[in-house]
Amino acid sequence: MSICNYENMKKLMFKLTPENAHTVAGWGLTIIGNCPPLFKFMVKRNFVDNDILKQELFGTTFHNPVGLAAGFDKNGDYIKAMPALGFGFTEIGTVTPKPQPGNPKPRLFRLIDENSIQNAMGFNNKGSYYMLQRLKKVKFFNLPIGINIGKNKVTPEREALKDYEVLFRAFKDYGTYIVINISSPNTPGLRDLQNETFINEVFKIGKSITKKPILLKIAPDMSREDAVNLCKTAVKAGASGIIATNTTIDYSLTPNAKDFGGISGELLKEKSFEIFEAISKELFGKTVLISAGGIDSAEEAYRRIKAGASLVQVYSALIYKGPSLVRDINKGLIMLMKKDGFNSIYEAIGADRK
Repeated sequence: MSICNYENMKKLMFKLTPENAHTVAGWGLTIIGNCPPLFKFMVKRNFVDNDILKQELFGTTFHNPVGLAAGFDKNGDYIKAMPALGFGFTEIGTVTPKPQPGNPKPRLFRLIDENSIQNAMGFNNKGSYYMLQRLKKVKFFNLPIGINIGKNKVTPEREALKDYEVLFRAFKDYGTYIVINISSPNTPGLRDLQNETFINEVFKIGKSITKKPILLKIAPDMSREDAVNLCKTAVKAGASGIIATNTTIDYSLTPNAKDFGGISGELLKEKSFEIFEAISKELFGKTVLISAGGIDSAEEAYRRIKAGASLVQVYSALIYKGPSLVRDINKGLIMLMKKDGFNSIYEAIGADRK
């Protein structure tokens, strides 16, 4: 789909409420995933398969470094369609042990002038049993899958470990990696779990249950020193990777912000990069680093990769730039790497750290 065609479609989609537009997009992805001719056509158009982009991580092959961030495919319904959009991997969830409706509507807002999104969804999802059934249907699907897990809203903070234990047991044999989400701003008390004691305890439980790599996703709103120390604690406790960052609650970024929920997209770009770079300066080469937050072009993805990211994730930019985004990022990455004389993504990763 050309950018011109998508601009026309976007005008129609933006006449819908953000949640209704999300539902319509989900219907489209379901059709793509279950219509082989359409799927093959879109894979051929969007999926960039070039050896310069390939890497081995977590015991599997990532054909390109661009993935879908958690939050879009909350229930694992659209996994089969991801290659059609060009993604090298996907992250599903956030999933909680029990189904929950999330926060009251409206809870999703477009910040159109800033190419950003603000959401206060609150981990709305169909629960771990539903997602497990979805994963069983795609168990041998050839695409790396991350499973993002979080506690139920009604679970008291003091009992949060029990929720994560339930989720580790549910998904111990599924997906490529598991992500501990304690950084969403939309579940009361969740960010309070971003402390050394909880990190040590949750990784101890997770490592005792599953052999899958376990990653930590952090918020962008703590100080660089605190972020680095928290990530160092996680790595010491057994984390196989760090994802930086989740959405921000820095409402000073725009006068158009609501006073609740988390902001993603272009407004988050520099804040996310600063935290990521601080973490990378300390942990590059010691764990896998994944960068998310405001990535909307090949140039921005390349900046994160050179700063130390093995993988990058997008979400909000997909809404504003359309289904050709991932293809354009990957093709752009190839050009940028070749321009710098790199023959493999391994050479580009952390180039600014070396």
